[in-house]
Amino acid sequence: MPTIMVEGPPIQEIERKRQLVKKLTAAAIEIYKIEHIVVLIRENAPENVGVNGELIADRHKK
Repeated sequence: MPTIMVEGPPIQEIERKRQLVKKLTAAAIEIYKIEHIVVLIRENAPENVGVNGELIADRHKK
């Protein structure tokens, strides 16, 4: 069973999460030609992610 893992910033609206899961699943079904696709959304707060040695939370303050 294929699993799609998405890591990114938090998505506040559940409807946007539904859209993301639906579209990713549809694309995977089209390619794999099977119906059992798992999508995992892992949300990372800006204070837990660093880019180029700097927290994203600190970059947004500038």
